[in-house]
Amino acid sequence: MTFTFDAALADRRFDVSLSLAPGETVAVLGPNGAGKSTLLAVISGLLRPDSGRSEVNGRILFELAAGVHTWTAPHRRGTALLAQDPLLFPHLSALENVAFGPRSVGVPKRQARETARHWLAEVDAAGLADRRPGELSGGQAQRVAAARALAVNPEVLLLDEPLSALDIHAAPLLRRLLKRVLAGRSAIIVTHDVLDAYMLADRVIVMEEGRITEAGPTRDVLRRPRSRFAAGLAGLNLVSGTATSAGIRSAEGLEFAGQHDAPLVAGQAGVAAFAPAAVSVFLSEAHGSPRNSFRVTVTDLEPHGDQIRVRAGDLSADVTPAASADLGLAPGLEVYFVVKAAAVSIYPA
Repeated sequence: MTFTFDAALADRRFDVSLSLAPGETVAVLGPNGAGKSTLLAVISGLLRPDSGRSEVNGRILFELAAGVHTWTAPHRRGTALLAQDPLLFPHLSALENVAFGPRSVGVPKRQARETARHWLAEVDAAGLADRRPGELSGGQAQRVAAARALAVNPEVLLLDEPLSALDIHAAPLLRRLLKRVLAGRSAIIVTHDVLDAYMLADRVIVMEEGRITEAGPTRDVLRRPRSRFAAGLAGLNLVSGTATSAGIRSAEGLEFAGQHDAPLVAGQAGVAAFAPAAVSVFLSEAHGSPRNSFRVTVTDLEPHGDQIRVRAGDLSADVTPAASADLGLAPGLEVYFVVKAAAVSIYPA
């Protein structure tokens, strides 16, 4: 199965191109308002773009251009959407909910029920067949919804944050279940959780303001992020700028020296990435002339595990509660952030 997608919506500042390899699961990450749900809505046929083209296995889902207007109805696209809300029919049993999809495309009632029983068993919900949605927990209802999506044998399965509404006990169970049923299946999963990307996806794309800002194997993107959002997921500080002979100069004029795999070309766009744990905090300029020392203003303090995360605009440092008390850290205080060049990774943007 091959899937390609290219679409634009002017009023939503949405312009995205992507493809899926056979059996590949891609995770879509990004901040709120980045266009992730818009992407799934256009693919599934719930939203019509201004222009673009998409096809699955050579079959056109839509093609909208000058003089060309091809639009396949949502129920004929070969896609299935699993959303945050299970959206089960309240008057039908779990079995009838799952059988609804096959029945809607003309499968005989008996065969549709056999298919429904198969998929309920696949998602460990066979014992829920006779229950109605009002008798199900959140995790149980989402498992039934997953069975319903899979029962139509979609060519592309779309998942819109299917774990976000579940409690801390139900989410891991469904995550393991999805890992099993997604194996070898083409799928796109929108998520805010980096664990979903690690466990369920072969590849990740990061969307910001309606565009893809970076893409690649999940581990590679989170090991060397190039967008501030991905850096936040990876728990890293990220500074963008231009390459100099020493490292990176930010738009604010800060100079960062660090380690890089190969020499950067002067003037080339680049980034410096480093962990908050690598940053030391001083009340006055540090002795010994460290290469990376910056005067900053503390904007916020927050718990972070057994540490205190000290935020100064887009930069952050992790210190112990005792160190925070000794330094008298508080919002508005001017301090120096110091990080050794050996702890800074520099690479092209």
